[in-house]
Amino acid sequence: MDNNEKTTLPADGETRRKLVLGLGILSVFATIAAAIDVPFLFKKISKSAPKKQTVKMLTEQGKLIEIDASLMTARKKKVTNAELQNWIKK
Repeated sequence: MDNNEKTTLPADGETRRKLVLGLGILSVFATIAAAIDVPFLFKKISKSAPKKQTVKMLTEQGKLIEIDASLMTARKKKVTNAELQNWIKK
């Protein structure tokens, strides 16, 4: 073995270019997969139980409660100023 023989290593610029090229190709594949919504890459969340629709209401005591919308029987109507003033007990 001669001490004069040098092992050739790739230059820093060359390896950096390979890294940037590899990351660029990887990002192109990720963009395409996201655009066509590939099902095996992403786990889709299934909605098994439908969410109950609730209505927030204020009680006479000033507490905020949630009521199931299916239990509401009254039609929606606008409250008059007189009804609003009489609702609050002094």
